[in-house]
Amino acid sequence: MSQESCLHNQHLSSNTPGAPGAQPSMATMALEFIKDGDVVGLGTGRAATAFVRALGDAVKAGLRVTGVSTSQVTAALAAQLGIPLATLEEVSSIDVTFDGADEVDPKLDLIKGYGGAHVREKIVAASSRRLVILVGAEKLVPVLGSRGILPVEVVPFGLSLCRRRLAELGCGPTAREHYGQPFVTDNGNQILDCSISPLSDPAAFEQAILGIPGVVGTGLFIGMADTVLVQDGDAVHVQQRGDR
Repeated sequence: MSQESCLHNQHLSSNTPGAPGAQPSMATMALEFIKDGDVVGLGTGRAATAFVRALGDAVKAGLRVTGVSTSQVTAALAAQLGIPLATLEEVSSIDVTFDGADEVDPKLDLIKGYGGAHVREKIVAASSRRLVILVGAEKLVPVLGSRGILPVEVVPFGLSLCRRRLAELGCGPTAREHYGQPFVTDNGNQILDCSISPLSDPAAFEQAILGIPGVVGTGLFIGMADTVLVQDGDAVHVQQRGDR
């Protein structure tokens, strides 16, 4: 596992008592980034779900937090676990957000959105003082785009235009489906999964996509992650960019 030397690296054992598997172990360790009374952003997806379950256990043990969810699925789970919830309008800021990622490059830039919640995830992340990402080692890539897919959320009315313009940019856009029907985000939009090659300039590529009328957001998270926890076998590696 190689990351740029400008990033602070730590190595932690993940042999947490009572942890049934790698992700819950990493999720339990992530709780160390939370202080009593914090407002905590709750991501979406498998790693985020493991974290929310660990947070629910901590709340039952007396930790006081308020959660801000990135999806209806996560909100339902948090409520079931007894985690108090608030909306972005009800909090002045978020202390720390925990989420997963589909790709992490050496600069700690990300591709997210395979779960379809990347627009809300980006809004919550941008509202946070710190963004902590939880991934397995297989999500580390040398260059963003290495896994070949970039999700782009679009307004349904503009689907055909967005598909044409994305194709002109060299993407191979495919409308995401769920059980044979168009996948619909919590925002009521659709997702075009763009077939891409490794990106030499992710920020410029994102700006080109955002210039297409009807595009709501992409799965590129540039300069947003502060800390990445990487589950690698029985160990967790911690990489830090530094607090915003």
